[in-house]
Amino acid sequence: MAGYARRGVHGQTVETLAHRVLGGEIAEGATLDLAALQAELGVSLTALRESLKVLAAKGMVDARQKRGTFVRPRADWHLLDADVLRWRFETAGRQQGEGAAARAASPLLRDLDEVRGIVEPAAVRLAAVRRTDADLAALETALTAMAGARDGAAEAVAADLAFHRALLAASHNELLERMDQVLASGLAARDRLVHGPGHHPRDPVPGHRAVLAAIRAQDPDAAEAAMHRLLAQAARDLAELSAGGSGAGAAGGSSAGRAAGAERAAGA
Repeated sequence: MAGYARRGVHGQTVETLAHRVLGGEIAEGATLDLAALQAELGVSLTALRESLKVLAAKGMVDARQKRGTFVRPRADWHLLDADVLRWRFETAGRQQGEGAAARAASPLLRDLDEVRGIVEPAAVRLAAVRRTDADLAALETALTAMAGARDGAAEAVAADLAFHRALLAASHNELLERMDQVLASGLAARDRLVHGPGHHPRDPVPGHRAVLAAIRAQDPDAAEAAMHRLLAQAARDLAELSAGGSGAGAAGGSSAGRAAGAERAAGA
C-alpha cells in the first residue's frame, strides 16, 4: 500500500485512530461509532472513512454489513508494518510517560534488541561475502555522516539508519533487505532516546567502522564478531538510559546481558 500523507486532516485522523486502537482506548472487537467520531474529530464522514481504509489495509479494522466498522483481533494486525511499528513506539511512550528512562525500558525496545541480535549478525556475514564496491561506498558515506553528526539527534539518527539499511542491502538477500522496514522505526525510536538531551552515549563510529572494515576485508567471522560488539554497546547505552526507570533490571539483565555475553564470546 502506498504511504499516506501524515499531515493535514487525513493524516491527523489516521494517527489519532491508530494510537487509540494500539493503546487499547478502542478495544479489540469494539464497533466504532462513526457519527460520534466524526463529531469529536471534526472531520467529514468521507475523510473518516478514508482514514479507516488506511487502518484496514494494516489489518487493524474491518467493516461488515449489520455490524459496521470494528477493531480486528490483535493477531490480525500487521505488526511488522513500518507505520504500525512507529505508532506502537509512540503509543508506548505516551502510556509510560515522557521520561526517557521509562521509554528506554519499553518491551518494544527489548523486542527490537532481540530481533537485531538474530538478523544483523547473519546479514553482516552475507554482506562480507557478497558486498560490491557500491555497497562499500554506501556504508562509507553513512559512516562519514555518522562521524559528522554532532549538532543534534536528528543527524545521528539519520546516519545510523543509513548505515544499517546499507548493511542489509549489502547482504543481497531480498528478504533481509526488507527487514529495514522493521528495524527502521525501532532504531529511530531508540536513537532519539540515546542521542537525546542529557545523555551522552559512547561514540558509535569505532564500532560501526569495525563492522565496515571486516566487510571490506570479506571476513565473515570478523564481521559477525564486530556486529556482536556493536549490538552489545547499543544494549549498554539503552540499559544505562533506562537505569532510572522501573524496567531497568529487565533491560539490563536480559537483552543487555545477552549482548554482553555475545561480545565476550566474540572475543571482545
